[in-house]
Amino acid sequence: MVAALERDRAFNYLLSRTGCRMIAKSEAGQYPEGTMSHSTHEELTAALTSRWPEHRVAPSLNRISALMELLGDPQRAMPVIQVAGTNGKGSSAIMIDSILRAAGLRVGRFASPHLSDVRERIVIDGEPIGVERFDEVWAEIEPYVAMVDEQRLDGVEMTFFEVITGMAYAAFADAPVDVAVVEVGLGGRWDATSVADATVAVVAPIGLDHTHILGDTIEEIAADKAGIIKPGSTAVLAGQDPAAARVLLERAMEVGAPIKAEGPDFGVIERSLAVGGQLLRLETSEGPVGDVFLPLFGEHMARNAALAVAAVGALLGAGSPSPEVVVEGLGAVEAPGRLELVRTSPPIVIDTAHNPQAARVTIDAVTESYDFDPVIGVVAMMQDKDAEEVLEIFSEKMDQVVITKVSSSPRAREVDDLAAVAETIWPSHQVHRAATMAEALDRAVMLADTTSSQAGVLVAGSVIAAGEARELLKKESQE
Repeated sequence: MVAALERDRAFNYLLSRTGCRMIAKSEAGQYPEGTMSHSTHEELTAALTSRWPEHRVAPSLNRISALMELLGDPQRAMPVIQVAGTNGKGSSAIMIDSILRAAGLRVGRFASPHLSDVRERIVIDGEPIGVERFDEVWAEIEPYVAMVDEQRLDGVEMTFFEVITGMAYAAFADAPVDVAVVEVGLGGRWDATSVADATVAVVAPIGLDHTHILGDTIEEIAADKAGIIKPGSTAVLAGQDPAAARVLLERAMEVGAPIKAEGPDFGVIERSLAVGGQLLRLETSEGPVGDVFLPLFGEHMARNAALAVAAVGALLGAGSPSPEVVVEGLGAVEAPGRLELVRTSPPIVIDTAHNPQAARVTIDAVTESYDFDPVIGVVAMMQDKDAEEVLEIFSEKMDQVVITKVSSSPRAREVDDLAAVAETIWPSHQVHRAATMAEALDRAVMLADTTSSQAGVLVAGSVIAAGEARELLKKESQE
């Protein structure tokens, strides 16, 4: 564990950056009584998720700002590391969280979206908050949400994402945590998480995704994501497409934000495969750090690790994190749904890749890290994704593909529709259909078992698909 002196220095630094932690309470120290009309956690969750959904954006910070003001501005109770980007922001946030905890700090992390349970979005001390605490937080803020709803700011009530963001900031302030690591939901400028002014603004690689919302060009998308860089922030930037890099650098200079960029300031010096992950040598602002074991696969994860170390250094200042903290923090990382091996006979790997950029790094990582021959794919996608390009990339490794549909999203692409696209890429006899994820997994396992002892299954195409597959396979392993 990190030496007591380093731990104390980190705490003293953070105390100097934070004000009092508070949330709106009565003089007696109690929250206003909530209506709690939802009698069970399941009903509460259903009511929350039935609000204006995440894929429909109401671009405004007015509603979340109004809620935060009513709650006493809990988002200002701790320094915030905000993480945006098209791909890699979730795993980067997980790594930042783990390194900070290795440094002896209490960390709250807000994740988006969740794989299986909405509670995964609000993480404290490395664990999703419990059912009881989740329900308590909702009870505490529900009356204030109702007050904002009544105003119908910009013509709509509070969205699901705005409410869950408000719950996260409230839970972090109440815990209290020393640092909040906050993953942007969509874009940056108008994302509800941006109600906080980030001390460190991290931008993972930017690509073309959500073009119907963020814009049709890299420059437009980068401009939206650059909105998390504000006066008082330090910008920590992953390697970018030149067009995106120009936009991000211009934004940082415009607001006077110091810049730490992959390449000149940090990066991966070398990497090699290891059992269960990879061994890294990283360049940091404090010099090279070697013998870093990362229990995740792929070059992209190594680069995300370097990004995470740089973000922690930008928060804690010179001398941090120490090599010992880097090794401990990255060695303890757990990232569900990121090339995660969830079954061994036959091996089944699940991944959240859902756009061309993510599909490319996933296929490269599978090729490098798993000796599957052949690969049986299980793919489900959303209607607003570039299915043709994603499937083209998947076809480089997937010898056969089982097309299915997730059950928990109205945006799910229909099986026959997606299969028709697949049949323009694979021979039709190599494309299989399954109505549900459970049926798809059964079909893929059968194909693997009857094809080769070296066969493996890769589930990808959607975060929701990865979550559904993971939940099914975990339940199966417990039976």
